[in-house]
Amino acid sequence: MNQSRGHHGAPAWSPRRAGYRRLTAGWQHTGRPADLREHHDRYGPLPAVRQQSPRALVDAIAAARLTGRGGAGFPTATKMRAVATRRGPAVVVANGVESEPASQKDQALLAWAPHLVLDGALLAARAVGANVVHVCLDRTRDRQADGVLRAITERQQAGLGDVAMLAHGLPPRYVASEETSLIRWLNGGEARPTTVPPRPFEQGVGRRPTLVNNVETLAHIALIARYGPDWFCQAGHPDTPGTMLITVGGAAGYPGVYEIEAGTRVDEVLAMCDGNNEDGALLMGGYFGTWHAARDLAHLPLSAPGLRAAGASPGAGVIFALPPGGCGLAETARILCFLAGQVAQQCGPCMFGLPAVAGDFTRLAEGRPEGDVLERLDRRLGAITGRGACRHPDGAVRMAASALAAFASDARAHAAGRPCLGAYRRGSQADRPPIPPSAAATAPWAEDEWR
Repeated sequence: MNQSRGHHGAPAWSPRRAGYRRLTAGWQHTGRPADLREHHDRYGPLPAVRQQSPRALVDAIAAARLTGRGGAGFPTATKMRAVATRRGPAVVVANGVESEPASQKDQALLAWAPHLVLDGALLAARAVGANVVHVCLDRTRDRQADGVLRAITERQQAGLGDVAMLAHGLPPRYVASEETSLIRWLNGGEARPTTVPPRPFEQGVGRRPTLVNNVETLAHIALIARYGPDWFCQAGHPDTPGTMLITVGGAAGYPGVYEIEAGTRVDEVLAMCDGNNEDGALLMGGYFGTWHAARDLAHLPLSAPGLRAAGASPGAGVIFALPPGGCGLAETARILCFLAGQVAQQCGPCMFGLPAVAGDFTRLAEGRPEGDVLERLDRRLGAITGRGACRHPDGAVRMAASALAAFASDARAHAAGRPCLGAYRRGSQADRPPIPPSAAATAPWAEDEWR
C-alpha cells in the first residue's frame, strides 16, 4: 500500500512540497492499525468540543470548504447544517461500505487509522445533535470489521463513549453504499436505493434527521477540528483545498492508495506511481466514471472543477490506466456485465436496459455484432438515461457512452468484424479493472443477498 510515496521510498510530488501527509501521517511507522494511544500521539488529542458551541465546528468546516470524498463532492458544512436545523435528536451514518471495486481508499483508511474516522464521526454527531453513530461496512471484510470493533471498544474503555457507536455489515452489492440504501437497510429493509424525497436530512434512520458522510470526509473533519480551516487550506488547489485519497490501478508501476493535494495535475499523479502519463486511456472516477485519452486529462487538476471542462470527474478518487495493448471496449464490457448483475431490480432501465447494453457491448468487444450494434447502443443508451429509479443506470450508461467516444475508431473496426488484438489479450488480473469474485455467483434477484 502506498501512502503519498513514489517508488523506492522517494516522496511523492506535490504542488507545494514533497511527501505531503495528513490522513496518512505515520502509516508506515508500525505496519499495523494505530491503537488509541498511538493515534493521539500521531494526530493530537481530540478537541474539547463540548466546551464549544456545536455551530463552531460547522463554521470551521465551511471555512475549510471541505467537500464530500465519497464521490458526489457536496459541501460538507451544508449537509451538516441541514441536519442540525431539524427538530429532534439526529443520527450520523459513517459510510465505509466502499462498494466501488476500483477503489481501496476507504479500506486503507479504516485499516490504518480507524480512530481518525471515529473521531470525525463523534465530532459530527456532537455538532448536529446526534446521539448515535452507525458505522456501515461491507460484511465480507472480516478483518476490517474486527479492527473497527476493536477501536470502538478502546474508545468506550477510555471514556469517549458519550455518543453510541454501532458497527454494521451490509451485503456486498454495488448499490448498497448509496445513502438511501444504507438508511433503508438500517431501518430493517433491503440495501436497495429508495426514491427521494424525503431526503436523509429530513427523514432518515428511525425517521430522524440523518447525516450520511463518507469515512474519508469524517477523517478530514477530525483534522479540521484539531488544526483549523486555515491549516486545511494550506494544501490543495485554490478551488479545491485540502488533501484527498486516491486509488490508482492498471498500468502503474506502483498501484495503490495515495494521499495527494487536491488539484494535483493528472500527469503528476501518474508520474508519482510510475504510470503511463502520455499515451493510452484512463478511466476516471470509477465504474460510474468516464473513459478519456490520457493526453486530454494530463495537464488538468485532479478535482471536480478542474476536470469538468473535459467531461470528467474524480468521483471517489479513482484512476485506472488502461495497459498498453489493452482493449478499452473489452474492459468496458466486463464492467457493464458486472454492473448489470448488480441492479436493484426496481425499474425497467435496470432490469432490462442494462443487461441488453452489456450484451451488445460484449458482442461488440468480441467483434461479432448482430446488426448495427453502434446504432442500437446509441438508441438504448439514450432511452435509459434519466429514467431509472436510482442513479445506477445513469452511471453505467455514462461510462458506456464515454467508451464509445474514447475508443471510437476501435468501435467502428469491431462493429465491422475486425476486433483489435487487445480484445483477445487477457493479461494479469492486476492490469484489469477489478471485478469482485463473488459478483458472478450472486444473482441480482436473490432476495436474501440484499439483507
